[in-house]
Amino acid sequence: MNSKKFTTEFGGKELTVEFSDLAEQAHGSAMVRLGDTVIFATAVMSQGTREGIDYFPLSVDYEERFYAAGKILGSRFVRREGRPSEEGVLVSRLIDRGLRPLFNHKIRNEVHVVALALSVDQENEPDVVAILAASLALGTSSIPWDGPIGAVCVGKVGGKFVLNPIRPELEMSDLNMVVCGKDGKINMVEAGAKEVPEQDMLEALAFAQKEIDKIEDFQKKIISEIGKEKIMPELKKEPEKISEIFEKDFREKLEKAIYVKDKKERNSGLFSLKEDWDKAITESVGPAYSGVADGFYEGKIDEIVHKNILESDLRPDGRGLKELRPIWAGVGIAPRTHGSGLFYRGETHVLSLATLGGPGDTQLVEGMSISTKKRFMHHYNFPPFAPGETGRMGGPGRREIGHGALAERALLPILPEISEFPYTIRLVSEVMSSNGSTSMASACASILSMMDAGVPIKRPVAGIAMGLILSADGKNFKVLTDIQGPEDHYGDMDFKSAGTERGVTAVQMDVKISGVTLEILRQTLRDAKEARTKIMEVMKQAIEKPRSELSKFAPRILTVKINPDRIRDLIGPGGKMINSIIDETGATVDVEQDGTVFITGSAEGSERALAKVKEVTHEFEVGEIFDGTVSRIFDFGAMVEIAPKQEGLVHISELAPFRVERVTDVVDVGDKVKVKIKSIDELGRVNLSIKDVAELKPKARGVRPPRR
Repeated sequence: MNSKKFTTEFGGKELTVEFSDLAEQAHGSAMVRLGDTVIFATAVMSQGTREGIDYFPLSVDYEERFYAAGKILGSRFVRREGRPSEEGVLVSRLIDRGLRPLFNHKIRNEVHVVALALSVDQENEPDVVAILAASLALGTSSIPWDGPIGAVCVGKVGGKFVLNPIRPELEMSDLNMVVCGKDGKINMVEAGAKEVPEQDMLEALAFAQKEIDKIEDFQKKIISEIGKEKIMPELKKEPEKISEIFEKDFREKLEKAIYVKDKKERNSGLFSLKEDWDKAITESVGPAYSGVADGFYEGKIDEIVHKNILESDLRPDGRGLKELRPIWAGVGIAPRTHGSGLFYRGETHVLSLATLGGPGDTQLVEGMSISTKKRFMHHYNFPPFAPGETGRMGGPGRREIGHGALAERALLPILPEISEFPYTIRLVSEVMSSNGSTSMASACASILSMMDAGVPIKRPVAGIAMGLILSADGKNFKVLTDIQGPEDHYGDMDFKSAGTERGVTAVQMDVKISGVTLEILRQTLRDAKEARTKIMEVMKQAIEKPRSELSKFAPRILTVKINPDRIRDLIGPGGKMINSIIDETGATVDVEQDGTVFITGSAEGSERALAKVKEVTHEFEVGEIFDGTVSRIFDFGAMVEIAPKQEGLVHISELAPFRVERVTDVVDVGDKVKVKIKSIDELGRVNLSIKDVAELKPKARGVRPPRR
């Protein structure tokens, strides 16, 4: 095995990069190690072009392997990896978003990047390591790519920024931000935050930028030493006639079609004009140049949108740069659900439904690097009818998983603590109509649905998508508030920001250019906060605060704390005791290791189950009085059951205030008696008295033989 290693200091740790012939057939590969987290990445480009497409065909796959964490996972019958986990999908998207802007998007050769997790040490997160491995695999390959990119994770612990925090630090951190960049600019951001002020977010980005420059320089030295010469595939040239046809017959029509305010009318006009364009090109230069003509046509739309915004502040729908589309919010849309919220922003409409469950309804997440229970879930659905298209309905794709996770991250910081609200919360956002920023509309609709359900959130969250139009020389720019379809597609940045009145809870940024400056991000964060404030005002008109009572259709949860030593008594042999409580009351009983018991069910069923739990796990004290049942009789006294599986002895001298010759003279098995705890010995045995709290009468049984 031939190999070459490079090392550098990265966040106070040693980062090792190794190049070898391990994946000899791949066009580029790199193994990157940080601590005991090891990622092996490969990059391959197809020899031929993929015909019939009008986009650059890049695929990025982050592959989790359970052996990397020393685990055997999967179902009992299938002990191997299946479809990617949600975490795997999110890391794949993270890598993709950092790499994609630096390719020539006229290329139609397929490029496939695979990042394989070989070892994960449970401290150093694999996402940043995977991005760096992919960057080096591409950078040292012959594949044309304008990298490398640097990537870091930034946390904020105790008021100080931390570079690449380990997992225990992330659990205490107010910020978890992954940032990619190149040449002093930032081209990808993914962040979750605990209401961090915008100024702190900007400082975190500046902190990240300095560290990105260092790791980028390290990669450039490696590429200059061992990198292969880039081989650009041959691209079809545009015949001059295409430009002539456009300028003569289509430019004026296209400008008018782009600036139709209504999306349906605009799409209809653009579709009709595109058909005319395709026909004209086919007749003039032949079908062989249809792909080139499509790229040319899209480039002209991009050019028109950029020119009019930069020179005249003219957006496709005529709004001002900071102007929001019409906002509307409503609650109580679906009467039998536990909570529902509806949010409109222009032609983007999202309905969010809330469902409350007990602690037993939590989602068990068991993966390569994480094993936990989720009590909060946000799921996002984007059916084909939302953008006015036909298509296949099915399970969630990468887009649905990514958008759902973004909104979930935005809402996490404002959830009540489990001690205050022990419910499991599931939100489902149904995108009914789409024209830009459905993920942020989902965050808004979900907040409405939680307040409608009576979830005592700390503060409302609102979200907004910001855009950017940058001049070709990079000197002039315009930040756009509340971008819609054309501005998202032809703009240079998609910056999603969610937060409360106190600060940011989530940020996601993608670009179509090499990167953006801190100056651009400063204005974007400022304008986003202004927009969120306006949106929040409309949301509060629909519902100002969470409802004081839960829906009558929602389950009721009662909580009680028992002595952990009594958990065994509550469970019973083989679960007999707890199952009997569940069967008798219809409530669900969940027991935590610390002795916390959650009882979920109807109001009546929960109360009955709570009484049973207290009865079974009661901690007895001297002086307590109970109604018991005589369970056994001895010559020296009677055993009385005062709680399930709990008996106490009434000595014959404690049965009555008079002399009792035989126990059966005053009690029989099955008699109901009132008793008082007289004492509890060191072994936990309970001694009872009847005569201290009740007066028994002798039973009439006829003549008995004298006692010997």
